[in-house]
Amino acid sequence: MKFGQRFSKNTFKSFLAALILTAGVVGAASTALAAGELVTEEQTKIISASLLQTGGTVFPIGNDNAAYAEFFTGQSFLFPMANDTVNVANVTFAPSCINNWHTHSGSCQVLVGVSGRGYYQIWGQEPVEMKPGESVTIPEGTKHWHGAAGNSWFQHLSIMSRGAGTTWLEPVDQNVYRQLK
Repeated sequence: MKFGQRFSKNTFKSFLAALILTAGVVGAASTALAAGELVTEEQTKIISASLLQTGGTVFPIGNDNAAYAEFFTGQSFLFPMANDTVNVANVTFAPSCINNWHTHSGSCQVLVGVSGRGYYQIWGQEPVEMKPGESVTIPEGTKHWHGAAGNSWFQHLSIMSRGAGTTWLEPVDQNVYRQLK
């Protein structure tokens, strides 16, 4: 397997189903959502309507990702779904919202496109578009970023081992990001 290997929708579908069952993903994670501000019912309707135009959404949007706002270029939302042995979270990015360059310790990071359109980039490689059903494994310690395309909401699952750490680095060069289609 090479760094940043992508899997087809069918290949990853069975793995994700097994992971979700194993991790005991639950639909209501009220205690896990206390970190960010609550998203109002009106905000949820607006975001869901925008996501519906790009194929809909499977998982709840969650709450404002206020705890990590300084590392994102726009608004994002976080819905933690499981954190027993594997951390699984649905991350929703507003159009043009991306996160800073960063690395993870103690785990690789699997990103699974859920809705909309976005990008990820591994340091030293070209940015890669992500759509629903596509996935990538970012190896532990690999500098990367991910987020929404300029004109689309984007949701992805973030899957990592429990206890993994994140080291936040510099922002992505906005001149480079704006050139992405």
